[in-house]
Amino acid sequence: MADGTFAVLLFVLGLTDMGMNHCGTEAGCLGKSETTPRFALSGGEVLERRADPAAEVYLRYDLGHKRGPFGNAAGLSVGENGETWMGFGSTYTIPFGRSGAYAELHSMPGLYFDNGGFDLGGPIAFRSGIELGYETRQGWRMAVSYDHRSNAGIYDDNPGIETVQFRVSIPLN
Repeated sequence: MADGTFAVLLFVLGLTDMGMNHCGTEAGCLGKSETTPRFALSGGEVLERRADPAAEVYLRYDLGHKRGPFGNAAGLSVGENGETWMGFGSTYTIPFGRSGAYAELHSMPGLYFDNGGFDLGGPIAFRSGIELGYETRQGWRMAVSYDHRSNAGIYDDNPGIETVQFRVSIPLN
C-alpha cells in the first residue's frame, strides 16, 4: 500500500459513513460538530526507497471540530537529515465498538523541503496513512502509524517514502 491507497480509503469510507449517518441530520452531510482537539507527538523511522532509513519526529494538531465524519489536522515533521514536511488535511476515525481500539486514516497535502536530505522530486508532497491504536478513558491515544509520502507523480521523479512511527496523542480539553 505504498501509494495513495489510504487517501482513497479515507474518502470512500468517509463518504459512505456520511451518506449513512450524517446526511439525514439537521446539520446536513457536512454539518459542523465538535470533537476533542488533540496534540500528537510521533517518533519513528522513514523507510526511504532509494536511500538509507532515517529517524523522523512528527507533530500533529487535530482541530476541535469535524465536518460530517471528516476531521481536520495540521502536521509538521522533521527528518534526521533536515527534511521538513508541513501540511493540512482530513482524518477519518473508525472506532471498534466501546473497546477503545480505533483506526484512523489521514490524507494531507503539504510542502516538503529536502534541506539537503532526501529529495522527493519537488516541494509539493502528499502524506496519507493509517494509525491503529487505543484510546484511554481519559482520551489519551497510543498508536502505531504507517504512512506514505510522495508528489503523486506531478514531477518527473516520484521516489516516495514510507514512515513507521509510534504516536501519543494528548487531548486538549
